[in-house]
Amino acid sequence: MKILIARLNHETNTYSPVATPLESFSPRYGAQGYRAAKGTRTAAGAFIDLAEAVGAEIVVPVIAGANPSGRVAADAYTHLTDTIVAAAAGCDAVMLDLHGAMVAENSDDGEGELLQRLRQVLPDAPIAVALDLHGNITQPLIDHADIAVSFKTYPHIDMYETGEHAGRLLLEMIAGRVRPVMAWRRPPLVTHTLRSRTDEGAMQRAVALAKEAEKGGMLAVSILAGFGLADIPAPCISVIVVGDGDRRKADEVAERIAAQIWEEREGFTYRPDPLPTSIAMAAAAANATAEHRPVLLLDHGDNCMSGGTCDDMAVLHEALAQGLDGIAVGPVCDPEAVAQLIAAGVGASVTLNVGDKVAAPQLSVYPESKPLSGKVTAISDGEYVISGPTYTGQRIRMGRTVLLDTGAAKVIVTETPQEHWDLGIFTHIGVDPHAARFLILKSRMYCRPVFVPIAKSVIECDSEGVTSSRYEMFPFRNVSRPVYPLDKDTAWSASAG
Repeated sequence: MKILIARLNHETNTYSPVATPLESFSPRYGAQGYRAAKGTRTAAGAFIDLAEAVGAEIVVPVIAGANPSGRVAADAYTHLTDTIVAAAAGCDAVMLDLHGAMVAENSDDGEGELLQRLRQVLPDAPIAVALDLHGNITQPLIDHADIAVSFKTYPHIDMYETGEHAGRLLLEMIAGRVRPVMAWRRPPLVTHTLRSRTDEGAMQRAVALAKEAEKGGMLAVSILAGFGLADIPAPCISVIVVGDGDRRKADEVAERIAAQIWEEREGFTYRPDPLPTSIAMAAAAANATAEHRPVLLLDHGDNCMSGGTCDDMAVLHEALAQGLDGIAVGPVCDPEAVAQLIAAGVGASVTLNVGDKVAAPQLSVYPESKPLSGKVTAISDGEYVISGPTYTGQRIRMGRTVLLDTGAAKVIVTETPQEHWDLGIFTHIGVDPHAARFLILKSRMYCRPVFVPIAKSVIECDSEGVTSSRYEMFPFRNVSRPVYPLDKDTAWSASAG
């Protein structure tokens, strides 16, 4: 048996000014791709383990993934998908590790179009797809995949398990032990990412229903919150049910879960406090007890893993304006400032503009960079190894990194945008996050498994960057209306599909 295994991951924020060329994906081809995926806690890693366990011949055309950013460059999308399709001829089955919310300059449905092309080459071969919980599902994906399974955790710590689930069903299908059929519902509901965490609220209850339905006989049930910062026809929540031969039963499950989601639609919306209010809350939290643990200020309006620039300085400047001190913040992505700080050298006292240099024309945001004064206290290569539960063991390369100490704040400045996967983002350059009074993190969720345990409080801060939760900031032109919460009077019935 010959199985094609590929990984192509990108969550596209169509409002992000961060470019997504081919090099952003760090593509690995053939044997290099196999080695890049083998042994990883990804869906592709699980696919390889499953295929090897049954003695299959494995074809790995490409393993590629990029951090969330703007639309994928047309030539990058064409090249990567062409590479996968070209390798499909002669394969008996396909296992794909996809995101589900890829938008390219030449495609509003990156995954759906890829699957459609694969199906033309392999009209009868079974295709299994592992998806991110934030995938935006479309009809072509449902039409051309035999099996689709998404993560059930956010933060995502079940990537490998999701791949194992999807791949195992594919092998059971080939063996004739199951007959997968898929049912799908997509309520007109654009969720907020901060309401897709799976440890509380409406999303937790929806995922619990999915798990219950799997125990009740469904082969797989997935709740995909969607990714609302994509200006496409339906960046909406979805329910995908994979049944065993009985489409009617699968359809009933999809309808029932989607109906509950729609009934609880307000629970999938998030309304942030004004930034000055959030900073005042953080100050109060820090002073509430004598316990010396940091208060986390999560700058979710400039979140790297949703397409943020990591360049917005609103949270830090507001914190300084309100007199907060003992702050550690970073990474702030500013290659120009990094170069200037390195030229000044360790020990130098400097005044220079940091951050607020990247415009977001689609949102009519043209920031004005402000100066910071301080001492250059450390310079590093910006590398550390993740010890936390997500991407454990992966080496992170942030580019050249500098620590600027202003007295009130220790500011880590890097050459690239970065997520807070690990305490190493601070400790690698000599900053002890436990010793800070306040930690400003440009993160929504991935920081939580590592940073929440050391914190006395968590305050969510909306800097109104390109990953803001304020949907009124975003000029949605392609979204099919009405849709909740953009249109409060939206009506929908799960029985209507």
